[in-house]
Amino acid sequence: MPHSTPTLHADGPRTLLAPLAPGDGPEFLRLAEASRAFHHPWVAPPRTEEGFAQLLGRIGDRFRSFALRRRGDGDLVGVFNLSEITRGALRSAYLGYYAFAPYAGQGLMGEGMHLLLSIAFGPLELHRVEANVRPENRASIRLVRRTGFEREGFSRAYLFLDGAWRDHERWAIREEIWTPPTV
Repeated sequence: MPHSTPTLHADGPRTLLAPLAPGDGPEFLRLAEASRAFHHPWVAPPRTEEGFAQLLGRIGDRFRSFALRRRGDGDLVGVFNLSEITRGALRSAYLGYYAFAPYAGQGLMGEGMHLLLSIAFGPLELHRVEANVRPENRASIRLVRRTGFEREGFSRAYLFLDGAWRDHERWAIREEIWTPPTV
């Protein structure tokens, strides 16, 4: 059942962040297929209508998915997911994200990360966001480092990805250490 709070949006100088919606499906699927080689071995976004519907079906109190769009033309640049959203004393979530190949390396995901954090620490009232990143994924580590995440540890055989248990670095940011960018 979808969460009943108001829809969450954030606008930046070059990008817009809004909840992923059914209407995003055709563009999402086209870009996911075109980005297959770029995403491998880091992430495997849905590439079928059924898979996209399952992604949307997860949205609710404990999972949120956001589409990052480029200002002006509205192109879908990437996706941010907050999962295992926990309330109470923890007020935390895990973060996953991926750019689509045509938009990689343009700094758009960095802006999008700040938009996502403004939602996480604002309307979602989280205290902590954690990203687990494979150590060999240098681009992803640069992104979390650049946006203020701190490396907290190393988890051996943390996630089963691409046919094997993979080590991950654990990065996190807390509300009190995040500095929103100045526009």
